[in-house]
Amino acid sequence: MEKIERGSLCVVGTGIQLMGQTTLESESAIRNASKLLYLVTEPVTEEWLKELNSSAEGLLSFYKEGKSRITTYKEMVDHILHYVRAGEQVCAAFYGHPGVFVYPSHEAIKHARAEGYSAVMLPGVSAEDCLFADMGIDPGSSGCQSFEATDFLVYSRKFDKHTTLILWQISCIGQLTHELEYSLSGLTVLSSKLSEVYGSEHDVFVYEAARFPVCPPVIHRTQIGLLPSAPVSGVSTLVIPPKPMPAPDLAMIKALNIPEAYIEKKAARSLVSSE
Repeated sequence: MEKIERGSLCVVGTGIQLMGQTTLESESAIRNASKLLYLVTEPVTEEWLKELNSSAEGLLSFYKEGKSRITTYKEMVDHILHYVRAGEQVCAAFYGHPGVFVYPSHEAIKHARAEGYSAVMLPGVSAEDCLFADMGIDPGSSGCQSFEATDFLVYSRKFDKHTTLILWQISCIGQLTHELEYSLSGLTVLSSKLSEVYGSEHDVFVYEAARFPVCPPVIHRTQIGLLPSAPVSGVSTLVIPPKPMPAPDLAMIKALNIPEAYIEKKAARSLVSSE
């Protein structure tokens, strides 16, 4: 009687810029899987995955017009687990970082582990990684906050105006289906909300990571009050530079024996390039 192998799951990311940002570790997992499932946005990347592994199967077909995203994601999870339960060494490859805005990857790993299967996630290059590099932002300098735009508004998220604020999926605020239609009303609400804290004339940046090696990233400078008329696409992210640093806690500086030169340097440092 033939022994059925124990299934496993490895979730990887292909990066933002075609296959050039796929790590060597992830590429090895893709090549060696007995079943490769993928969800990517570029035909070139899709063809490359098929060349790496002949078992490749896309997950894009689970999207249907009018179907809720959560239903689609649950069906993807069930499909991934079907092959794991069948004894396959499954690799699920997703666009960007597999753990950033990828609900099916987290759910598939959680359910696989709950059923006793080996399940791991390998890191990938995310849009945020590209953003830090393209805009010259160091999140370790004075902090950085990151929210999905609809979540940011619906739950009145608390944030510090003295650190960089990043808002994702600004083009489809309030949209819950696969189509993710452009929402001018959502941008208007967001502009009004941000104006209460920063003022309508505060500079912001609409950012899009480069998806092709020959194309530069999109970095459009505008003001909060002009956000509804800014050029925004389905992959646009909003970067709000911080207000000037507040006065430091002198008692804490003394308690920590921090030299004044450190405080002066930190206050003078710019977090976002104006280029």
